[in-house]
Amino acid sequence: MIVNQWLPAAHRGDAIGDSARRLRDLLTGMGHRAGLFALTVDADLAPEVRPFTDPEARRGDVTIFHFALPAPVMTEAFAKLRSGRMLLYHNVTPAAYFAPHDPALFRLAVIARQELASLVGRVDVALGVSEFNRRELEALGFDRTGVLPLTIDLSRITKAAPRPALDKFLDDDYVNFLFVGRIAPNKKIEDLIRLGEYYKRYVDAYYRFIFVGRYDAVPRYYSTVRALMAEFRLLDERFVFTGPVSDEDLAIYYRTASVYISMSEHEGFCAPLVEAMAADVPILAYSAAAVPETLGGAGVQFAPKDLEYVAELTAALTYDDDLRAAVIAGQRRRLLDFGDDRSVAHLAAVLG
Repeated sequence: MIVNQWLPAAHRGDAIGDSARRLRDLLTGMGHRAGLFALTVDADLAPEVRPFTDPEARRGDVTIFHFALPAPVMTEAFAKLRSGRMLLYHNVTPAAYFAPHDPALFRLAVIARQELASLVGRVDVALGVSEFNRRELEALGFDRTGVLPLTIDLSRITKAAPRPALDKFLDDDYVNFLFVGRIAPNKKIEDLIRLGEYYKRYVDAYYRFIFVGRYDAVPRYYSTVRALMAEFRLLDERFVFTGPVSDEDLAIYYRTASVYISMSEHEGFCAPLVEAMAADVPILAYSAAAVPETLGGAGVQFAPKDLEYVAELTAALTYDDDLRAAVIAGQRRRLLDFGDDRSVAHLAAVLG
């Protein structure tokens, strides 16, 4: 069987692009011919992702369309395919999060949801990468829905080469708290900054927050985060914004983290939670959107955002060895649900 995947954009380090490439490898291992096609492709991915203009893009027995942002040309082409149209929805951040910070991104999010709705009745099956996403598809009116969980290549976290210089930088007297993802309003980075103030006030001053991911996606929002740090008189060297990093560096950041902390209010899946499990980093996460589903009872979740209480939980996960061991054991059990065997079983089920 020919199974093609369509991506609006193929970028290395992007969860959707990384997942699509992993999915291609699993499909190939199952004996299918698997192609990847995108409207825009990073130069270093050109050998493995072909341009959408390639006629082969429209010759799949099954076509998986990864949807997360507007791509009118691709959306219309997908709807016009005669059969085998499999929509895979990664979620669209609600536009309201962007309203105070970026009118263009607000408009983009609105258009994306309108474009998604335009596919109702024009696909053969609509899948979400989580049950949270599937319910959204169902609410929009898609009548044949299901779940195909995100496929994640965890070897980049567990088998990365050593980076002595970065290891040395992070190996000091400070406790490292980690967040991975772009600096965007739905991620509620300001709440992590406030948590830093509470932690300093009630627990300990020897800590460092590390934010791995793009911070230029929503510049006005990033500026408000920096302004909040200045208001609290927090030291810049204790709040490190790395920007995009290599897989090798990402693995080091996970390996040296005492706790992975998420305050995000909207996630369609949240791949970094699975990466943190693979790295044996205890997870502390706000219980919202798809986060409870991805964790599946693992990690430590909280709601509401009582930051004094969250600071205490952070300290407990950092210093209570018995608690850390119990949480890590639970995360290891949950991680088994994201293995290749489970992913192949999900693929076989949706492909029939």
